[in-house]
Amino acid sequence: MARRTVSALVGAVLCLALAAPVASATAAEPTAAGSAAVAKGSGGRWVEALKAVTGAGAASAVAEVREEGGVRRAGSGVADLATGAPVRTDGRFRAGSITKVFTSTTVLQLVGEGRIGLDDPIDRYLPGAVPNGDHITVRQLLNHSSGLWDPTNEKGGLFPDRTDGNAIRNWLDQGGLTRTITPAKVVAASVAHAPNFPPGTKWSYSNVNYTLLGMIIERVTGHGYAQEITARILRPLRMSGTYFPGTAIDIRGPHAHGYWTLAEGPGPEDRSDRDVTLADMSWANSAGELISTLDDLTRFEKALLGGRLLSEKLMREMTTTIPVEVDGVPTSVGYGLGLVTLPLSCGPVYGHDGGVPGYSSQLWGTGDRQVAVSATIKGDEAQINAQLGAEIGLVDAAFCGSR
Repeated sequence: MARRTVSALVGAVLCLALAAPVASATAAEPTAAGSAAVAKGSGGRWVEALKAVTGAGAASAVAEVREEGGVRRAGSGVADLATGAPVRTDGRFRAGSITKVFTSTTVLQLVGEGRIGLDDPIDRYLPGAVPNGDHITVRQLLNHSSGLWDPTNEKGGLFPDRTDGNAIRNWLDQGGLTRTITPAKVVAASVAHAPNFPPGTKWSYSNVNYTLLGMIIERVTGHGYAQEITARILRPLRMSGTYFPGTAIDIRGPHAHGYWTLAEGPGPEDRSDRDVTLADMSWANSAGELISTLDDLTRFEKALLGGRLLSEKLMREMTTTIPVEVDGVPTSVGYGLGLVTLPLSCGPVYGHDGGVPGYSSQLWGTGDRQVAVSATIKGDEAQINAQLGAEIGLVDAAFCGSR
C-alpha cells in the first residue's frame, strides 16, 4: 500500500458509502487456466465487476473467490500487450504490501512464543538502528504509528518523483528499477530525514516500519525474514506458488507483464506503456517483495482468519485498529497490526492491498469468504485511480453482491 493507494482506497470506500452501484460489464471469459463461473453464494456481480477493472484501462485483472461452496476464478484482459496473450488465472504476480500480513503474522507468532514483546522498544532488538528507538515500540511499527519517514513513497526519497515524467524515464533507462537497495539503505534513508511526528501520536503509512520488523525477525531468530516466513507459513500451508525473490528480477512461471505509462509528448495520445516486469524488489523487502498466486493468497487468508496461524488473543491484537488518515484526516478505514479493516456496503472485511510498479493487488476476507485480486494497472494518475477504485468495487461485489 503506497500513499497513492491509500488515497484511492479511501476514495473508493467513500463511493461505496454513497451506495454507488458497480458498473455493469460483460462477464469475463474463462481463461486458459481458470473458470469464470461464479462461486456459490457470492452472486454474479463480481464477475461483471472484474471486467470494469480492465474497462478502466488495466492491461489485465484476475480474481478468486474462496468459500465453503468452492473456489472460483475469473480473468479479463491480456498478460502481454506485445503478444496479446490472454491473462491466466493461475499465474504469479507481485503482491506488494500484502507481504506485510505475512511479516506481521510471523512477528505475532514470535510474540506468542515470548521472543518479542509488542510494547518493547525497538532498541531492545535493534539498538541504535533509528534515533529515538527507545521510544518506538514493536506495536507502533506494526500499525504505522511510529512516525518514521518513508523514503520509498515520499518525494526526495529513494526514487524519482512519479509526477516528473522525464526523471522517471531517465531512471528507467538507466536501470533504476533493477538496482539492489538493501534494507539497511532503506532505514538509512529514512533516519536521514526528520520523523513525521512523535511515536504513537498519529498514523502515517511507512514501508520502513516493516523493513525494521524484518530486521527484528532476523535478530530474534537468527534467520532472514524470508526464510522464517517460508518455514512458518508458506510450507505448512503448502503455498508452492509463493516465494520471496530477493534480488532476482524475474517472475518465475506464467505471469502477467506489468507496465508503467510514460508521457512522450504533449497530447494524451503521446504515451507509451513501458514494460516493468523485470524489477529488483529488494527495496520492498519484508514490506512488499512477495510474489504469489490467487489460490495461495486466499488459502493463507482463510488460515489466518480461521485461527490456524495465531491464537485468539493475538488475533484480537492484530484486528484492533487505529484510524487511517489521509492528509491528516481520519477515515473509516482502520489499520491494525498488519491487517486493514475495510468497510464495504454490507459490512467490514479484513485484509490488505498492495501496489508496486506495474502491479496492484487485493486480499480481503471474512470467516466464510476470501477474495484475492491482481491487476496490471497502467495509464495516467486519473486512470490508475479509476482502476484502483474498480478493484474495490470488485471486492465489494464479491462480498456483498448476494447479500
